[in-house]
Order: sequence, then C-alpha cells, then structure tokens
Amino acid sequence: MRIAIVDESAMRASIMEDGLADLPGCEIFVVSQRNGLLARIAEIEPDVVLMDLGNPSRDVLEEYFAVSRALAKPIAMFVDESDDDAIAASIDAGVSAYVVDGLAAGRIRPLVDVAIKRFNAFARLQTDLDEARGKLAERDTIDKAKRILMNTKGVTEPEAYAELRRKAMSSSRKIVHIAEAVVTAHELMGD
Repeated sequence: MRIAIVDESAMRASIMEDGLADLPGCEIFVVSQRNGLLARIAEIEPDVVLMDLGNPSRDVLEEYFAVSRALAKPIAMFVDESDDDAIAASIDAGVSAYVVDGLAAGRIRPLVDVAIKRFNAFARLQTDLDEARGKLAERDTIDKAKRILMNTKGVTEPEAYAELRRKAMSSSRKIVHIAEAVVTAHELMGD
C-alpha cells in the first residue's frame, strides 16, 4: 500500500510515520510543501492520503479541499480544532475521515482503515447511484420512443414496445439503442 502523508511539519509527519511503521508492505511518502501538491500526489499515486493541517486558516482548508475533490482516494484529514463548517466542507470534498485533535501514533492505523472502508462504501453507493441514473435515462429514452411510435403510427403502448423489441432482436442490439435511433430520427425530421 502506498500512503502519502501531507504535512508541513516534519514532527507531525513523523508521528504519522510511526503509527504506520508496523503496517506490512507499506510505502510511505511525505509531502511537506503545499506548492504543486496535487501534481506531487498524482506522481506518488498513493492508495491513501493522510493530511495533517494543524490549525489551518480558511484559505488553507479550501486549498486542501480542492485537492481532496480532485483525488479519488481515501483521505484522512487531521486538524487541531473542531469547526462545523469545515467538517461539512470536508465531507463535500470527499474526505473519508475528518479527525479533530486525534494525532497520535497509536490511532493512525485504525484511522487509515476507517478512511479506506468509508471511501469504499461511498464509492459503492456512487456506483449504484450512477447505475440507477443510467437505467432511468434509458427508461426515459425508451418511453420517449414509445410515445413517438404511438403518435406517428397510431399504436398502443404495448404495441410500440413490441415493435422496439422486435427491431432490437432482429438487429442484435439493445432496445435502448433502437429507442435512441427512433428519438434521433424523430428530432431530425422536425416533428
């Protein structure tokens, strides 16, 4: 596992490194500069990112949230003080674990595990949501094609669907592809 530790303080970064020392097969990379942070993290290609921000200003938090949004990786963010707005923004930015006043070597490994598990759970939900949206979009296209066939050919809804299905089967294509062709042709004809 490749872990990137983002911290401008060498002392705090070493606490995280100590907490990860007994993790087998782990490569640890410490990034101590904020300049070019996203490019550096992309270069490392980490599996997990740990960010210790101490007591950051709003601008610094926003900068790190922008990095979080750009990464599709589990991220654990450590801060010294709680802030409801920052917590909400971190969740929106994709941070998997927002840890307040919790920087201790013994807590790092369990927090990495939590960040990974929460990231994976969220990724599964996002995949399910994307799949459901795709199916709804397909259903809408098929319904639109049925309405077009019903209006232009004067057939019932079951007959329109049967016609789409017959054409899909005879051309070895999916019904949604036939429906898209019907909708596109209808739009081209200007009806």
